[in-house]
Amino acid sequence: MNSDNTRPTTVHDQLLTLSAQAGKVRTELEASKLKLPKNTTGDLRNLQTSLVQISEKIQAFQKERSNMLALADVGQVVNSSLELDEVLRIVMDNIVRLTKAERGFLMLRDETGEMTIRMGRNWEMESINSSEKNVSSTVVGRVIETGEAIVTTNAQEDQRFLDQESIVAFNLRSILCVPLKVKNELIGVIYADNRIRTGIFAESERDLLTAFANQAAVAIENARLFSSLKHTLEEVTALKNLMDNVFASIASGVITADVQNQVTLANRAAEQILGAASSDIIGHHLNEALASVSSELEPHLTQVRITDKAIVDLEISHNLPRHGMVDWRLNLSPLKDAGQKTQGVAIVLDDLTERKKLEAQRRLFERMVSPAVIEQLDPNSLQLGGKRVDITVLFADIRGFTTYSEKKAPEKLVRILNRYLAAMAEAVLMQEGTIDKFMGDAIMAWFNAPVPQPDHTLRAVKTALAIRASVENLYKELPQDAHLAFGVGIHYGDAVLGLIGTDKRLEYTAISDSVNTAKRIQENSANNQILISKDAYERVKKQVEAKPHAEMKVKGKVHPLEVFTVLGLK
Repeated sequence: MNSDNTRPTTVHDQLLTLSAQAGKVRTELEASKLKLPKNTTGDLRNLQTSLVQISEKIQAFQKERSNMLALADVGQVVNSSLELDEVLRIVMDNIVRLTKAERGFLMLRDETGEMTIRMGRNWEMESINSSEKNVSSTVVGRVIETGEAIVTTNAQEDQRFLDQESIVAFNLRSILCVPLKVKNELIGVIYADNRIRTGIFAESERDLLTAFANQAAVAIENARLFSSLKHTLEEVTALKNLMDNVFASIASGVITADVQNQVTLANRAAEQILGAASSDIIGHHLNEALASVSSELEPHLTQVRITDKAIVDLEISHNLPRHGMVDWRLNLSPLKDAGQKTQGVAIVLDDLTERKKLEAQRRLFERMVSPAVIEQLDPNSLQLGGKRVDITVLFADIRGFTTYSEKKAPEKLVRILNRYLAAMAEAVLMQEGTIDKFMGDAIMAWFNAPVPQPDHTLRAVKTALAIRASVENLYKELPQDAHLAFGVGIHYGDAVLGLIGTDKRLEYTAISDSVNTAKRIQENSANNQILISKDAYERVKKQVEAKPHAEMKVKGKVHPLEVFTVLGLK
């Protein structure tokens, strides 16, 4: 008997003790059976047989218990990772170790439903290259078809697989193949074999591998779900980053607020337009974040809440601290979730201040240059320098303005001058001419550039006649002492037209002797007289009624100019 200090403390220790004692008894019987009488020999043999059977059962139990412990350890290891490739490697390394196989393969269904080898390991725990991934398609196919495990100690002689090409071709012998199932659904198979030795696998290995496969299948499925979730999370994160970048890159300011009017989002453009940091916008009430327009905006926000309909193109001019007067355009709309339930309001904000300034400048430019001409100009193609073209130049001035100005206050003078100059400018623009400049009480314009006009000389004459009519209409509106005369000179010739100046200050003008000639003709015209040079008259004599004027000697010309007085159109 053992003392308390040496008494076995586990079933495993007890089994080892019993096995040792049985072996000792068997040895003693072998040594003493020659000394016993012959009639007791049979009884001793029976006792010896019983002891052998007990010893075998003990060994079988030990093996089974060892497998169960190994299975528990393997299950713990397999479930220690959620990375799919790592789980597959652990599974196969443990299968080869438990079954003492030469090779082990794990096959899983792919996206198309086909079984493909995802992992192959050998007895040295090394990955198997593609050239050695030769398995019995017959065995694998049968396991997939029946969902039952298959074990064969010698596939070359197994009646179930006689004459199967893969078994013969690959010289396969010991084969063990079990299904991988999750909730009774086949997700793959585990395949182990030995191409040299027979009898490697038995029913106990099949049962062990089947039990292990049940744990491995759950671990693999968990790893696959984790991988899918991780991939989905990465996609969602990438999409969120993309949306954040898009949101931040939107040129318009975007502000969202919840049903309590607390600002929940504001992009970079909104910060720039409001002149405030995101910390001063997000989390604050709309009335605080948009303090400069809150009084004007509140009725519209109330309307959006009540009607649940958007308000677009709402323009508000106001004084923004540190920015001065600004012009904003706002679009207000209900902010809805995926279920179309209103969760607040969305505000799209555009700063129109610079655009308004440009529009005002354009309107001013259009008062000097015909809109039809402006439409033909491409700012991207403008460059310093000029181009020689044929043009018709017109000069017109107000007569007697100097004398008139001696008796009037400057404010009244400016008002009267602007009335006459506006009438002249309107006449030029009506014929799509280009106003070059205002020179005190005079105006310079030309036709046929930058937009070609085949009838440009006739347009100049029509402009002069329109000036005459406009001045006569002004006489009906202005007091008698403000009735001032005009004079017009027109000449046709070539000139260099283009942008003169620098990159910072440009002037689109015409330079040539033709311009000087038109100016000289205008200076020598009588009150309310329209004079046209012979060169210009030859181009319009079929459409214009005119009479010869005395030859005109002008400064800078050697020979006198032949001119005509325009009476009207034929």
